[in-house]
Amino acid sequence: MLLTVVAIALAFLAGSIPFGVIAGKVKGVDVRAHGSGNIGATNAARVLGKRVGVVVLLCDAAKGAVPVWLARAYVAPRVPHGEWVVAAVAAAAFAGHLAPPWLRFRGGKGVATALGVFVAAAPWAALVAASVFVACYAVWRLSSVGSLAAATAFIPMMWILGYGPPLRALAVAIWVLIVWKHRGNIERLLAHKENKV
Repeated sequence: MLLTVVAIALAFLAGSIPFGVIAGKVKGVDVRAHGSGNIGATNAARVLGKRVGVVVLLCDAAKGAVPVWLARAYVAPRVPHGEWVVAAVAAAAFAGHLAPPWLRFRGGKGVATALGVFVAAAPWAALVAASVFVACYAVWRLSSVGSLAAATAFIPMMWILGYGPPLRALAVAIWVLIVWKHRGNIERLLAHKENKV
């Protein structure tokens, strides 16, 4: 029980590292005061340049992937219901990005961190989702469209590829939160006012 609690807590702390804000501080810019005000990779690319955006994307993905890899390798074999613990660790890392305590719980939208989580937990599903994002972005040049489509793709892929109930539940929960965090983007998309990157 203690091992599970520690793993979940550390995953949340890892997820809460605001790499977009850190990158902005290195450049002398507060990304929260520019562009969309978001701390994620898309706004970092918009405000700080595409190269920095890619670095933020990779870091945000890594903070989702690493806790899940560690949980699967070192925690799950030692506790009951190990796959549920892995899913809980994944959810904690994702939640840390959405609500970092260091930023008054105002975090990013979680797409890169979700990708990292699923790269570690369900790599084939992550590959499909990443492909969906790339295809949508290539057509519409809208990060929000790619993000929402990719998040949606995870749900059927969990069933198609035969992943168990813990990861299926995780995919649904993450999809709900990503859609909620993108509600402003959805409104702008419907009004044809969404900004391209």
